[in-house]
Amino acid sequence: MMNLCDLRTVREIMERHGLKFRHEFGQNFLITPAVPQRIAEMCCDDAESCILEIGPGIGTLTCYLAERFSKVTAVEIDRGLIPALGETLAEYGNVKIINDDIMKVDIEKLVREEFSDRRVSVCANLPYYITTPIIMKLLESNVRFDSITVMIQREVADRLTASAGDSDYGAITAVLGYYGEAEKLFTVKPGNFEPPPKVDSTVVRISLYDTPKYTPRDRELFFSVIKAAFAQRRKTMLNALSSGLSGYDKAMISRAIEEAGHRADIRGERLSTADFCLLSDKLYEIKNNIQEI
Repeated sequence: MMNLCDLRTVREIMERHGLKFRHEFGQNFLITPAVPQRIAEMCCDDAESCILEIGPGIGTLTCYLAERFSKVTAVEIDRGLIPALGETLAEYGNVKIINDDIMKVDIEKLVREEFSDRRVSVCANLPYYITTPIIMKLLESNVRFDSITVMIQREVADRLTASAGDSDYGAITAVLGYYGEAEKLFTVKPGNFEPPPKVDSTVVRISLYDTPKYTPRDRELFFSVIKAAFAQRRKTMLNALSSGLSGYDKAMISRAIEEAGHRADIRGERLSTADFCLLSDKLYEIKNNIQEI
């Protein structure tokens, strides 16, 4: 395996291919071998699984994934890195690089074409500037990933793993709870990167539910309630939903909140995913005049 954590090796490869660090793509290369090795070891237990990697850079994490899993398909937005990846990953016959923007890719189609019906997990060192949109796209893709393991900014990791009532708890936390459970694996200090970022990073693994844990009557309404609840955090749930949820008047919302077992002045950060599911169901029942049996 080529030592892609050796800074001199990395610079030689980049110079050979006329590359420079691309700040607009959030590129920070790992220079401590133990970090990508641990990420690869902890992202999935099944060696027969396939891995979808996002943003392989020059292939530092990709090498460890290729050593451990049956197939790795990596999506890289920077066209300039493709020749370098051809060099650094030349010894691996189980790796495929796709030059594309993950935010523009049809993930369901990609997974179907690359992995067929095999088990798939996601593993990535995500750019800080686009972490949440990528995670949401993966969750909403209708692909049943076994897990999503990502290295992200510590503050985002705090939000993903927060519990209802925590100061870090927000809409992304409540929505993620519908799809699976997130846990912090370990923290990575800035000195493990070149160039070093200004903040700590945390590796988080999202274990996705095989079957839905929550089944709201109206899935779209459920997500709309969460979005409205956190759109104006200072507002009470009653006022936030009244101004952010169309088709429901204040009396209906007040009744739904009460029937869900909450005071009208409760705020969104106090409600768990299960609470939001129950609240959206109460709104659905009230609007459609469904009597509880």
